[in-house]
Amino acid sequence: MPPTATIAYLDCFAGISGDMVLAALIDAGLPPEVLRRGVDRLGLGPVDLDIQTTRQQGLRAVRVQVGGGGDQPLRTLADLLAILHRSGLAAEITAPAGRVFHLLAEAEAKVHGTSIDTVHFHEIGAVDTVVDVVGAMIGLHHLGIGELVSSPVPLGHGFIDCAHGRLPLPAPAVCELLRQVPVYGIDCTTETVTPTGAALLKSLATGFGPMPPMTIAATGCGAGSRPLAGNRPNLLRLIVGTQRPVAEAQRVEIIETNLDDWSPEGFPYLSELLLASGALDVNIAPIQMKKGRPAFRLQVICDPVHGDVIKAAILSETTAIGLRFRTEERLTLGREPVMVATRWGSVAAKRVMRPSGAEICPEYEECRRIAADHQVPLPEVYREVLRAGEEKPR
Repeated sequence: MPPTATIAYLDCFAGISGDMVLAALIDAGLPPEVLRRGVDRLGLGPVDLDIQTTRQQGLRAVRVQVGGGGDQPLRTLADLLAILHRSGLAAEITAPAGRVFHLLAEAEAKVHGTSIDTVHFHEIGAVDTVVDVVGAMIGLHHLGIGELVSSPVPLGHGFIDCAHGRLPLPAPAVCELLRQVPVYGIDCTTETVTPTGAALLKSLATGFGPMPPMTIAATGCGAGSRPLAGNRPNLLRLIVGTQRPVAEAQRVEIIETNLDDWSPEGFPYLSELLLASGALDVNIAPIQMKKGRPAFRLQVICDPVHGDVIKAAILSETTAIGLRFRTEERLTLGREPVMVATRWGSVAAKRVMRPSGAEICPEYEECRRIAADHQVPLPEVYREVLRAGEEKPR
């Protein structure tokens, strides 16, 4: 594993669209000739990529306009997947592009009351959308971006005219695609998030929130095609950097609830259940609630990917009728399992990498087992493991 990993942050302060993502990737370092070679392999006819530098509110950005390709037919999901298959592009490009098209098909089918196999794409099947999606994957692959985090997404209001007629904003397909994605409304009567942009975000983003810790290597700005109200620059900013890979999550979700009518005798079972569901830590503390009632505060720390399962378990196994949750950053020391030689045989421990140097830490369950098996005081086992660890752990 390399000492650093490439990560990127999508700063969607004005929204997101497929052409904005592609333009931001170009500005961040994707060579236009690499993009053109990949697009040529799609077999869409003579495609024109007009890549220009522009300015909005004094900020320089790249704008991409896709043209040519002649008259494009209405396409189904199968047609779009066939284009990817025939292209011969790397699987690291075609597989995620296929997932984006699949998400678009699911959303369109849901809002129009049909199946994903029979839904016909209009704007989505056009050459510019196909190029935006595949081009984004080419850019991510070329820049080596392995993780993509996004800010919450601003949504405008009003109406937009499309092949289906006049639709409200946010477009129905956008609302469907952005389920479980943090959004907020702004006073803007322009489409700020397109279905393609929403699908790219839903498919690629591994998390939403503030910019994660990174060493910035490049920044790209992609310009949108429509002016926004309130002098808001219609730009998408992509910040690319490096992070140290870790064996455990450094961005965690904290889930809490106060329980004043729950028997704590169920806590050991609940704790085991939550840990088995992906919790990193589970704790309970006595508190005093309103009207002087004694209660307990249950807190769970978990990787955000396990958050939904853990919330469901808490609501099912306790008397909680509501939960609080937030995302926080954490710093953990590197550690590895080791075996140390003691007079009771080899004992499992862990080596913790502190700034001052490596330190051996006994494992409680292992020490408890030895103390019980050999009828010796637990502190004596701890001292023996620490002494043995100072010599030469394996």
